[in-house]
Amino acid sequence: MMSQVEEFNAYREKMNSKLLKDNNKIIKRIFNLDTNAFMAGVLDVKTKELLGLVASTVLRCDDCVKYHLETCFKEGVSKEEVMESLSIATLVGGTIVIPHLRRAYEFWEELEAQ
Repeated sequence: MMSQVEEFNAYREKMNSKLLKDNNKIIKRIFNLDTNAFMAGVLDVKTKELLGLVASTVLRCDDCVKYHLETCFKEGVSKEEVMESLSIATLVGGTIVIPHLRRAYEFWEELEAQ
């Protein structure tokens, strides 16, 4: 049985391939902009990913939260840094963000378990 991390990545890869295969110029440019925005610049990748995590949590996008959590994990972000960032997201987003906070915590645990 696949973990939710493996399941998320398999689905994301499959659907991104389909979307990009259609060769829609606007979609390709948006994907490219997203990739470039999160590259190291004045801010390092770790900081940008934590910012993306906070924004995604406030906007209540579970797929985005998972994506940023996994990238944070790969960048060596600690659980404490993730939880402090998620605490800011919960403060800004309000109690409606709490279900997303729960799912984020669960996803982080799976990342750690791999």
